Amino acid sequence: MKKIEKRSVFCLVLALALAVGLGVFVVLFFLNGGRWVSFAANRHLYNSAGQLKVGRVLDRDGDVLSWVEENGTRTYYNNATVRRATLHAVGDAQGKIGTGALTAFADLLSGYNPLTGAYSPLGEGNDLYLTLDARLNYEAYQALNGRKGAVGVYNYKTGEILCMVSTPTYDPLNVPEDLETSEEYEGAYLNRFLSSAYVPGSVFKTVTLHAAIETLPDLFERTWTCTGSVSVGGETITCPRAHGELDIAGAYANSCNGVFGQLAAELGGDTLERYAGQAGLTSSYSVNGIDTAPGRVDLSSASGGQVAWAGVGQYTDTLNPCALMVYMGAIANGGTAAVPQLVLRTENALGMESGYHSRSTGRLVSSSTAETLAELMANNVAETYGTGRFPNMDLCAKTGTGEVGGGQQPNAWFAGFLRNEDAPYAFVVVVENGGSGNDVAGSIAARVLDALVNGY
Repeated sequence: MKKIEKRSVFCLVLALALAVGLGVFVVLFFLNGGRWVSFAANRHLYNSAGQLKVGRVLDRDGDVLSWVEENGTRTYYNNATVRRATLHAVGDAQGKIGTGALTAFADLLSGYNPLTGAYSPLGEGNDLYLTLDARLNYEAYQALNGRKGAVGVYNYKTGEILCMVSTPTYDPLNVPEDLETSEEYEGAYLNRFLSSAYVPGSVFKTVTLHAAIETLPDLFERTWTCTGSVSVGGETITCPRAHGELDIAGAYANSCNGVFGQLAAELGGDTLERYAGQAGLTSSYSVNGIDTAPGRVDLSSASGGQVAWAGVGQYTDTLNPCALMVYMGAIANGGTAAVPQLVLRTENALGMESGYHSRSTGRLVSSSTAETLAELMANNVAETYGTGRFPNMDLCAKTGTGEVGGGQQPNAWFAGFLRNEDAPYAFVVVVENGGSGNDVAGSIAARVLDALVNGY
């Protein structure tokens, strides 16, 4: 009798384990089934050369950026510059660019669903429409003019990324023989917009200003005199020139390191860290399942002088371009913004469509502070950057010159947003070792935004 009872208990435990295992498998199947089926060894979806042999990739206007020829070989748009400009969004046929649609969205291109898997009686896969405008990517690529960096533009109300360019890049139809050995193509597989983090320089002063507005009640009554340098916590904080007497608007427009270094030290490292985190700059966004690189603001063991340098975007600060763009969008939109997305919709061989809907970041900045920051950023353009460079645009922006050391030129940044009702766009430009944020990155932004707003 005892033996029967033991066997019954054993069978019950075995059945329970089987049920739990089946439950776990079902959950994982629904969560990861698309990724499992799009594994490159699946010969139903990939040809012998490892190329995805189903599905087309199109931009938002219906321009076909990649498709499969009758012989099963994947090909690309007929303009080589467009191919280079959209490479990190479309992807390479060999799957080495992880953010490209051919890799990141292979399940969508295959037509996978949990009921029939990747099988389709028509065998054609899906049309995947990206949120990108190929024309804007073309303009951004041309404006970068061979320099390493990234350009991003998105609709902060819907989350749709209209422009995402990373350089260096290459032509996927004519892969350079020295791609993996030449310095010219160093990091060509890396999507710098989504997957990199850079020393930000003065664009980070927006975070310091954000914290100061909410922490220092007399901020707008204060004035400072910039002589070109100031000692803070044993560190000499230098400016490119003496700015003279400044209020906070003038300090921000002139990007005065001395003023912002003093503010940062007064605020303290804990406050700066907290506000950088609140702004979404030290965490990661999921862009249709592609995780962005997190930024870094770690002042846990920093001295007062090091906190001062961090407050002007130096020390060990790093920011991801995409996350900074979203923060700009939140300032424009009253404190919240849409999470960026690259997938506009999919359409199967029968013409049935599946759309993708926007998600909110949650609150990154209070509405009142967002309004104040926007006015100060608009003042930057009017007083320093020049409104004439941005026709028909109600532009708010901040430049950055991120010193990287080692005798190299600094990183050039230009980030901000438009307040035009019919153009709710935030943007970011970063050029590695580009030098001046206003001259270099600002000129790139001007060309791309002009094409977007004025159709040039």
